[in-house]
Amino acid sequence: MVIGMGKRVLVVDDEKLIVKGIRFSLEQDGMEVDCAYDGEEALELAKNNRYDMILLDVMLPKMNGFEVCQQIREFSNAPVVMLTAKGEDMDKILGLDYGADDYITKPFNILEVKARIKAIMRRMGRKNDEKNAVNIIENRDMKLDLDGRRVYIKDREVNLTAKEFEVLELLMKNPNKVYSRENLLKLVWGNDYPGDVRTVDVHIRRLREKIEEMPSEPMYVHTKWGVGYYFA
Repeated sequence: MVIGMGKRVLVVDDEKLIVKGIRFSLEQDGMEVDCAYDGEEALELAKNNRYDMILLDVMLPKMNGFEVCQQIREFSNAPVVMLTAKGEDMDKILGLDYGADDYITKPFNILEVKARIKAIMRRMGRKNDEKNAVNIIENRDMKLDLDGRRVYIKDREVNLTAKEFEVLELLMKNPNKVYSRENLLKLVWGNDYPGDVRTVDVHIRRLREKIEEMPSEPMYVHTKWGVGYYFA
């Protein structure tokens, strides 16, 4: 099976030539592509359609990409890849902080974009294809639904990004095993991910803010100082 065939992607950028180029290239691989040119239009499309991937530019009219991503995260766990012309680390971290799963810095090679999209889709596909004898993991007040990719705490659903879910799933499946930041980056983001370990720290912090009653005194995801993170 060709990775990406039959997948639906939303491409958001106010530069129409960039959108046209990405759309053409993805359609060549059998993907269905919707396009938006400002933040409000992107949000409307994301609300009314189900996407396997969203490519989202940071600098957009009406609403910037960070705001759009943050609002999308209120109703969707679709992987979001930020497109940014700025190369500063803080911009990249900020993008991930708002719920993005990855980022690509402009100017980019369309082959790199396609490779990154396919790598994420491959990982998501593997997750969906896994057949676990036990598809629900429970620990105290937390329940992880592996098939539905949903998390519940005290029977209330908590919205996690795709990457936050994958980090939590890995840690919950291996309780008390300490993973270094480098190891988590490799296992969850893959060997080809160009970011650094600060990506892991950002996701752990955001995860704690969502699942812990007191993020500063976590009950689930703990830090082994100087080593890494583990699920107790």
